[in-house]
Amino acid sequence: MTVPNPLATAEEIHAYLVDQLNLALRRPGMFGGELALRILLDHLLFIERQPDAYAQQQRDWEDRGLWSAVGVTGAFRDLIPGHDYEYGMASVYAEFAQHRGWLKPDGVLAEEAYDALKGRVRQWAGADRTWADVTAEFGAPSVLFGGSNPLYGKTLGYLSKDPKQPMVVFHLWNGSAPGADSWPPEYEQPLLLAVRFGEGPFRRSFTFTPEGERRKPTPAEPCLPQ
Repeated sequence: MTVPNPLATAEEIHAYLVDQLNLALRRPGMFGGELALRILLDHLLFIERQPDAYAQQQRDWEDRGLWSAVGVTGAFRDLIPGHDYEYGMASVYAEFAQHRGWLKPDGVLAEEAYDALKGRVRQWAGADRTWADVTAEFGAPSVLFGGSNPLYGKTLGYLSKDPKQPMVVFHLWNGSAPGADSWPPEYEQPLLLAVRFGEGPFRRSFTFTPEGERRKPTPAEPCLPQ
C-alpha cells in the first residue's frame, strides 16, 4: 500500500505564499493583477490568524483616497497615464507587505543614504528625469516593480534599513501621446512622472515632475492602455 506524502506544514505554506507574493508584486500582470495580490494577502492573513487585517487596511486606504470601485488600481487613473498602471498599484500593496514583514527587498539603504534621499527627492523631482537619472542619483532600487525593458513603464521603490520608514516610490512611464500609435513608445527610457512617499492623504504624497504634470490624464484625454 502506497503511503501518501505528508502535507506541507503551516510554516512551509506560509513561506511559499510569501515567496509567491514577492514574485507577484514585481510582475503583477503575470500573476493576475490586483485580484491575485488580494488573494495572496487573504491566504497569508488566514495562516497568521489575522483575517481582519486586510479589511482594516482597506478602510485606511479609503480614508487616504487610495481605494476605488476597482481597488487601488483606480486611485492612479487620473494621476498616471495608462488605464491600468499595475506597477503603481503593486507598490501600494508592497507597502502593506513591508509593514507585515513579508516584503523581501533586493537591498536597502543605509540610514544616512535614506535620509538624504527623502530630504532632497521632492526638490530633485522639480526637473524632468528618466529611469537612468533616478538610478544614477540614488542607486539600484530596493524593489523593481516591472521588468528591465526600458520600453515599458515601471515603478522603483527605495527602502530604509528601518522597516518603520516609508518606502520612497518613483513612478515612471513610457508610451505615446493620446491619439498616436501606441507602439513603439516615444522614448528610449521611461520618464519619471512622480515621486511618492508618506502616510497621509494619497494625492498629497505625490510630487510631480514637469512632465508628470503635463501627462496627467484629463476627462478630455482619457487614459489609453500602455
